[in-house]
Amino acid sequence: MNIALVTGSAGLIGSESVAFFSEKFDLVIGVDNNLRQYFFGTDGSTDWNRDRLKDSYTNYRHYKADIRKVEELEPIFQEYGTDIKLIVHAAAQPSHDWAAREPFTDFSVNANGTLNMLEMNRLHCPDAVFIFTSTNKVYGDNPNYLPLVETETRWEIDENHPYFANGIDEHMSIDHTKHSLFGASKVAADILVQEYGRYFGMKTAVFRGGCLTGPNHSGAQLHGFLSYLMKCAITGNHYTIFGYKGKQVRDNIHSHDLVNMFWHFYQNPRPGEVYNAGGGRHANCSMLEARVLCEEISGNKMNFSYSETNRIGDHIWYVSDLSKFKSHYPDWNWEYDLRQTLVQMHDSMVKRLQVQI
Repeated sequence: MNIALVTGSAGLIGSESVAFFSEKFDLVIGVDNNLRQYFFGTDGSTDWNRDRLKDSYTNYRHYKADIRKVEELEPIFQEYGTDIKLIVHAAAQPSHDWAAREPFTDFSVNANGTLNMLEMNRLHCPDAVFIFTSTNKVYGDNPNYLPLVETETRWEIDENHPYFANGIDEHMSIDHTKHSLFGASKVAADILVQEYGRYFGMKTAVFRGGCLTGPNHSGAQLHGFLSYLMKCAITGNHYTIFGYKGKQVRDNIHSHDLVNMFWHFYQNPRPGEVYNAGGGRHANCSMLEARVLCEEISGNKMNFSYSETNRIGDHIWYVSDLSKFKSHYPDWNWEYDLRQTLVQMHDSMVKRLQVQI
């Protein structure tokens, strides 16, 4: 039997992985205890998505296990053993601000949880491919020291800089920079995944995501800015823009496009590799530009305000360079642009919230 195991399976990338790999594997095992609700309250709960997966995919099996507890993980790995061919580790505490509230919790989920998963992989299914959803926050605030230029709607990098054409590549330093505690815990996990590939020769890969988004995101104020922005556009709830004149830029990748990157890697793994993964120059926007798009798509004027205080460690301009991945896997490309993603997100959310537009 060929099995894919997905942690954080009811979250954005986890649920997209379940949907994608349910057609390619005999069984998909999900591990998710909805810790996201503890992080972000009812807005962040993934129970609805867990139930959707159970109803939609007959070869999906859900386990409410905590990745911080080996005693909860090990029975799953003992049961399925070497039938596990792919592990997508998407479970995480994903917020800068929340990490500072409970540093022990943040580190135990992001760093210790990843170590637990790697050890289960090594001990029970060492030939399985292990894919880790890291983050561009491992670069800390180094991107903020690039030569940036202010335009009417966004910050942009100077056109003479090497990053102008395609964005930031994997050679940017992750050292000597302010990460936030979230960024630091993800750095620890990121390096562990690389090391298990390089030291033990395991088929591990790190994908450093830009803004990961899509219709199944349970966006909340502290995480999932496009999803939460669209939710506020639909409901009329207040939205606060934090700092940088609302001109901070993010690249955004649809969850399907990211999981398709995982699939290409799985078919021809390169142990210990690191890839930047985002919308690149194909799909990026500033906060101001995103707000306008959400208003256009929803047909509603947004209820928003501006705070001069930016979030600690927040990027002013970040666009991912995917040239390395595309050179290794030339058959991969994006399928969704920013507007397509937002329209899909809007339609899904309207249905989910049962809001009449």
